[in-house]
Amino acid sequence: MGDDAELTAAVLAAQHGDETAFRTVYRAVHPRLLGYVRTLVGDPDAEDVTSEAWLQIARDLERFTGDADRFRGWAARIARNRALDHIRMRGRRPATGGDETELAGRAADSDTAGEAIEALATGRTLGLIARLPQDQAEAVVLRVVMGLDAKTAADTLGKRPGAVRTAAHRGLRKLAELLGDDPETAGVLDALPPQRRPRSRTVTSAGVTHARTRTQRDM
Repeated sequence: MGDDAELTAAVLAAQHGDETAFRTVYRAVHPRLLGYVRTLVGDPDAEDVTSEAWLQIARDLERFTGDADRFRGWAARIARNRALDHIRMRGRRPATGGDETELAGRAADSDTAGEAIEALATGRTLGLIARLPQDQAEAVVLRVVMGLDAKTAADTLGKRPGAVRTAAHRGLRKLAELLGDDPETAGVLDALPPQRRPRSRTVTSAGVTHARTRTQRDM
């Protein structure tokens, strides 16, 4: 995700119309935002839905106030709304080639879930996360992949922090069971940095109009 202070500064500069800063924000946040959308709508549509989310982020950025943590939560909330609109238009959550029974009923080492909390890979692991019940999949991606604290994740989902923590814990345990039993994912737990812990925020505000509306090509 890059250094939070740098991301906060880049967001502020982007609000002042700095195109290079906006590209910095995009490159820092986009990969994991795309991973989150992928768990909601599936691979074929994830790029398009995420692109729509970025267009809205660019359009509404002047009204955003906050630091890097809040920006990630705000971006995730926009992406989630775009994904849910897409799902409603399509009529259902995407099939992901499996069901929850594949993740349940396997004895796991008590440390495996902890390892899953410390690091998750994108690629194949995100495909496995998408097999979880939606509340668990979203909680895992927002907490571990997007790096949101429980309160910010809860605000994004419109739930209580305790409910998000519980869903994330259950999802990680089920995911850890599958990862521990699957040789193809033997090395995926070393790919991502540790889960973010809640911390005090220094909130910055800005309200400068963009120099122009950004497009996906600019990003």
